[in-house]
Amino acid sequence: MANTLETPTSRLELVMGTDAVRRLAGSCVAVLGLGGVGSNCAEALARGGVGSLVLVDRDAVEPSNINRQAVAYASTVGQRKANVMARIVADINPHASITPIDVFLTRDNIGQILGGLERRPDFVVDAIDNVTAKLAVARWCQEEGMPLVSSMGGANKLHPELLRFADVSQTHGCPLARIMRKECRRRGIHGLRVLYSPEEPVRPQAPDGASGKAATLGTMSYFPPIMGQMIAGDVILSLSGIDGRRAGGVGL
Repeated sequence: MANTLETPTSRLELVMGTDAVRRLAGSCVAVLGLGGVGSNCAEALARGGVGSLVLVDRDAVEPSNINRQAVAYASTVGQRKANVMARIVADINPHASITPIDVFLTRDNIGQILGGLERRPDFVVDAIDNVTAKLAVARWCQEEGMPLVSSMGGANKLHPELLRFADVSQTHGCPLARIMRKECRRRGIHGLRVLYSPEEPVRPQAPDGASGKAATLGTMSYFPPIMGQMIAGDVILSLSGIDGRRAGGVGL
């Protein structure tokens, strides 16, 4: 017989306490990009008690997404990722406030879209795979004083135990982080907290029947979801205030 005292957040309260769970329920997080990292992060945030989520992605689910994305099933292929993610979050927490936005963020529209939300996010997760958009997000969050954590590359990597958080200026071994590090210096963007892996990417193999090297990057089924879960944990610890090293800000 089920324990009648059990609730969706009761196990969270045993670890964090009631006050921390209440803070999360009153928090808003914007997840930008709902691929392998972002969709799994959004799911973990919803299960972790975050009461308001802004879900931003311009793409539809494709068959190749199924190996790693929380939005990707045979039944959702062709559907818009933001809408699928919104349904998943609502199924986890029917009381959540959910804002799905089907748009590609750019330097020109980010202020209008994120700045025009009915509620200002308490935290932003950048899980976008486009460098120009990532830099635009980092710039906007810096100017707005908005806490931000940004995902670096997970493609062609095998060992999630090497993942770590750092200031982008302290990263090494990640091709995407190398570009971001250089461009952040050029643009005066500082203090960008990222999740990255220093692991050397493996060489992608060309598909059977194809000649030359692979045209697209490969991804292990577990790698982006672990990144998403780690970022969700980082955000939850910060917003709940239970981790003294991260409470009340985004410092390292």
